[in-house]
Amino acid sequence: MSEAVPERPIIVRYGEIGIKSPKVRSRFEKRLISNIKNLIDCKIKLNQGRIFLYPQDYLQALEALGKIFGIVSFSPTVSTSTDYDSIKETLKSYIKELVLQKLFSGQETFAIRCRRVGEHSFTSQEMAAYCGAVVVEETGAPVDLSHPEFQIYVEVRGDKTYFFHEKLPGLGGLPIGTQGRVVVLLSGGIDSPVAAFLMMKRGCAVTILHFNTGPYNQCSEECKIVKMVLKLKEYSSGSKLNFYTVRYGDFLNKCMGEAPPRMTCVLCKSGMYQIAEKLAKKENAQAIIDGSSLGQVASQTLPNILATRHSTNLPILSPLIGMDKVEIQKIAEKIGTFEISILPESDCDAAPKHPETNAALETVLQVQDDLQMRYEVEKLFKSLEEIR
Repeated sequence: MSEAVPERPIIVRYGEIGIKSPKVRSRFEKRLISNIKNLIDCKIKLNQGRIFLYPQDYLQALEALGKIFGIVSFSPTVSTSTDYDSIKETLKSYIKELVLQKLFSGQETFAIRCRRVGEHSFTSQEMAAYCGAVVVEETGAPVDLSHPEFQIYVEVRGDKTYFFHEKLPGLGGLPIGTQGRVVVLLSGGIDSPVAAFLMMKRGCAVTILHFNTGPYNQCSEECKIVKMVLKLKEYSSGSKLNFYTVRYGDFLNKCMGEAPPRMTCVLCKSGMYQIAEKLAKKENAQAIIDGSSLGQVASQTLPNILATRHSTNLPILSPLIGMDKVEIQKIAEKIGTFEISILPESDCDAAPKHPETNAALETVLQVQDDLQMRYEVEKLFKSLEEIR
């Protein structure tokens, strides 16, 4: 005997996946479904651009869906057979439930929004009118199709009809794992976690690389970074979020002692990129990501960006490059990384009072040769430690 189909599926909607070619769309749909199942114990049915979710734990599913990339919106529903008697009885029961939960008083204006997929003996407008009459009969609420205070959605799909009153927002973007892996330079600041989040939103699996600059940054930085990684992991369903650290203090000490003081920040950033490139090879990653915002700090002027990235062959992407601090902070607050970023932390003592903001590429390359940069990078990479 077949198991009865649950009566309260969650409809999950995706966005740009739907405009891909059939082959790519199918691959992305499968990845999204896999990512959902990785986080939610559920059964799933795919039907013409909609994912129907039948979870074991309804509340847990609703919370988890809001943190899975590729989902534009989702709705808890009540389903029934597509015939007038079933629709009427189910809708009446649903209205009573909404009134009982004080989601709909039955006094405010309302509208029915109907959408159909498939062949039926009625139009969407006719079904909306029928359902509207049921609500009026049940509550006496006035209809207002232009500016309703409450909306009830009716989605008719073949022999099944679904009722819902809310569309909960998802994160959008593409399913993680559809766009390869990247190495993200993660500090304790506001910017780099947002950069990591935005690349995850575009479907990238993420490897985190953090540079431990002790003793030049005296704080509980290690604990702070772990908290940040754990927060980002909440959004990485379907893909392992790898986490590495490198001991970087000795290299900064060498830069301060053997290179022009103004060059410390430029050399620091260049070294980070070169180590990240080596890690990318180890992780089969295809790009390096940082939180650079043009002109925000000394290492992020155009000349310095050119100079610090010149010695790296892998693409270095900066998703925040055109954003200002206010825009970045809003995203950080939304995704829950801001409160971690502002935990107490000292400034980097290795930063010069007057850092170079207009580094000449030839000068940077000469200083790197003087420091035997390639040898230093190899030595630093040996201190790489994976945090599990």
